[in-house]
This record gives sequence, structure tokens and C-alpha cells, in this order.
Amino acid sequence: MRAARLMSLVLLLQGRGGMTAGELAQELEVSERTIHRDVLALSEAGIPVYADRGRTGGYRLVDGYRTRLTGLDRAEAEALFLSGVPDALRDMGLREIAEAARLKAAAALAPGLRDAPATAAQRFHLDAPGWFASDTPPPESLAPLARAVWGNHPVSGRYREAPRAVEPYGLVLKAGVWYLAGRAKERLLVYRVDRFTEVSVDTARRFDRDPAFDLAAFWAERSEQFTRSLLRTQVTLRLSPAGLRMLRHVADPAALPEALASARDDGTVVLAVESPAVAYTQVLAFGPEAEVLDPPELRALVAEAAARMSGLYAEDARGGGPR
Repeated sequence: MRAARLMSLVLLLQGRGGMTAGELAQELEVSERTIHRDVLALSEAGIPVYADRGRTGGYRLVDGYRTRLTGLDRAEAEALFLSGVPDALRDMGLREIAEAARLKAAAALAPGLRDAPATAAQRFHLDAPGWFASDTPPPESLAPLARAVWGNHPVSGRYREAPRAVEPYGLVLKAGVWYLAGRAKERLLVYRVDRFTEVSVDTARRFDRDPAFDLAAFWAERSEQFTRSLLRTQVTLRLSPAGLRMLRHVADPAALPEALASARDDGTVVLAVESPAVAYTQVLAFGPEAEVLDPPELRALVAEAAARMSGLYAEDARGGGPR
């Protein structure tokens, strides 16, 4: 605890120029006597801190002295500021702690590293309003794309089996899925990282980023549009009252408003999904609270699954149990 407090004391003096013992004591939540002892310990350890007498006095660091926060290099300094999950931090009760750490770290950065937070924020944005997805390993294309984003290197490869040449602007993690914001043929587009089957980074070249580009603002504008573009399949279901209540937990968030608007008195809804495979998984999540009306191929698949499940639990229905 004392080592962390001593580091915080140095960072406070470095960031604010000078503070009285009372101000330091209030900031660090200790007594003034403890502050005097800490300053003495810092001085004995070789930190050039001194007491400035007078009405505006207090403790100061010798002009020009700076610590680089345990020797962070530029890449480490940029990585330190990849904390774009303020809602999650707030929900866990860590927002104030994270903000204090960010401010202290920012105060400790040398002048040549002061743009590190802005650099990181323009290249990586974490959009995580809800639960993260399962611990599926990241796609193989993520690491090379991240290197390209850091270095402003153009990439070429195959996306959905079609050739692509992209200037990668930034990566976004949304509910466990990585997306790439990139410029292709003078247009800014969104790509799902796991749809890249090949990625080649041209490390010998660098592209010029648009200085006005804001990753967070771009993502907020395009994410819903992109998600809706993936919902290419429509299924018609008849839901029980319980199924209607389950709808908001099963349907894709982007498809939910239209599905609710399509609901009829008999429980019929039209649900947009990404693919027949996704539709099959979502329908099974309803259990007996949903009946597939269309398409017939999906109805047949669900009927087959229901028959198999019925066979598995037939003994239970007759009062038996697992064999």
C-alpha cells in the first residue's frame, strides 16, 4: 500500500506542480504527518522533492524532473488507454478507480507520449453494453489486422471469399465479435473480422488517415445499419404469450422492433435473422412456445429436432428416467 501511495504522491506533484501537505493528505486520504514521512522517504530514495516555504508553499519536484511511469514505451502507453468500456466499469463499481488511474498515468507520461491516449482511442473502441459472448477464440485474422491498424499499413486478402484491399482505420469489439472499420475505394465500410479468410499486411507502406475520423462516432452511426444488413432471412412464427415475452431475449436486438411491430393477435410474428442456421438455433431456444409457419424447410428441421427430443424424454413422460 505504501509503495502505491508514494507513486501516487509523485504523480500528483508532477501533474499539479506543487501541493501543500494538507492537500496531499486529503487527496491520498492519510494524515499530514504521514505525508511528511512519505516525502522524507522519497527524498532518501533519490526523488528530487523539496519543501517550498511561504504562503504559497508546499511540496514540489525539482523543475524538469519527470518519471515515465516505470519506463513505459510508446506502444505500452497507447495500450494503457484501451479502456473504452465505461458502462461496464460503472456497473462493476470501478469507474472512479479507473478514471483516477487514467489521470495519474496521463500525468506521468513524458511530453513525447502525450498523444498516446488519443492515438489509441482513434484506433480501438470497445462497444460492450451487455453480456459478452462465449469464450470463443479470436479469429486468426484479428492479430494481423490489429498490427495493420497500429501501423497504418494497408491490407489485402479475401473477405467472404472475394478479394479485398482495405486501409484499416480501427477495430471494434461488440458483444464478443470483432469488427473492422476500413476505407476501400474512398468509402468507409464495416467488416466482420471473422469473415476474412486471408489477410496480408503491407508493412512497407503506410496510408494517410483522415484526421477528422472519429472511430466511436463512426461506429455509433454504422453499427445498427451494418447489423441490419446481415439479417437477410425472414421466418414466420406463431408464439404463445410466454414466447412473446421471450422474444426480446432470443431475437437479434436489431430485429426486435420490427418483430414486435409485426405481432398479431394470434401470436404470429415475422422475425429477421442472419441465416437459416441462426433461425434454427433461435427457434429451438423458444422450446414449445414457438411454432414455425414459414419457411417450410425450417419447419421440417424443427419438427425433426422435436421428434428426437421427444424420443429422448419418452421414458420420463411414462414416469421413468434416463437409461
